[in-house]
Amino acid sequence: MRISVELVPRDEGTLLREAVLLRDRFPCVGQLNIPDLLRFPLRSWEACRLTHTHFPVSIPHIRAMDLPADGALSEVEQILGKGFSEVLVVSGDQPQAEARRSDPTNAVTVIRRLKREWPNLKVYAAYDPYRQGMRAECAYAEEKLEAGADGFFTQPFFDLRLLELHAELLADHTVFWGLTPVTTESSRAYWAKSNHVIFPRDFAPTLEWNQRFARCALEFLRGAGGNVYFMPIRVDLERYLDGIL
Repeated sequence: MRISVELVPRDEGTLLREAVLLRDRFPCVGQLNIPDLLRFPLRSWEACRLTHTHFPVSIPHIRAMDLPADGALSEVEQILGKGFSEVLVVSGDQPQAEARRSDPTNAVTVIRRLKREWPNLKVYAAYDPYRQGMRAECAYAEEKLEAGADGFFTQPFFDLRLLELHAELLADHTVFWGLTPVTTESSRAYWAKSNHVIFPRDFAPTLEWNQRFARCALEFLRGAGGNVYFMPIRVDLERYLDGIL
């Protein structure tokens, strides 16, 4: 099992402190993945360059909508120039600033271009069990695989039964299954409204419930041969992972 942690690149100092904490306190964490969030000045690959010293496998996110459907892929060339061999392609949220260019390029097109131009690059795709029906999401995942995707990073799961079902569907593929703590009612409402998450009946927005679920998910995924990544949003990183790992 490979264990990854998704760190938010708020600023250099915080990012490096968290990377050092993970390296020293949780040796089972073998890699990082860092999202490309436009509200922060630090881009994903710049953040991965900083954490690379502590985690040689630091996976930058690439927003498909920021890349042209054809022409030069200068941002990708920058990433590869820093020595990264694995990337995660996501569709990306629409930029808030109207002045920022956003081409309507989808993830499948970007994955196909990346694998055509850099066949040795390991390219992961996003998998979302909530955004559409299961049949449609499986078909979308198949499109990404046919375009050359090497595996998936999923949206976070909160229900072990749903995790088991999707793990069966993706049993033949490399998957990093997402886990994140939801510890307030407002956060729960956000996930339900914005990401269409349906929480199980026994869900409780407490750190203890989320840690207990994560331990159960880890036990299942170890038996199923899966990987996992944690998104420790709005919780103390050390306290959250200490109750799981």
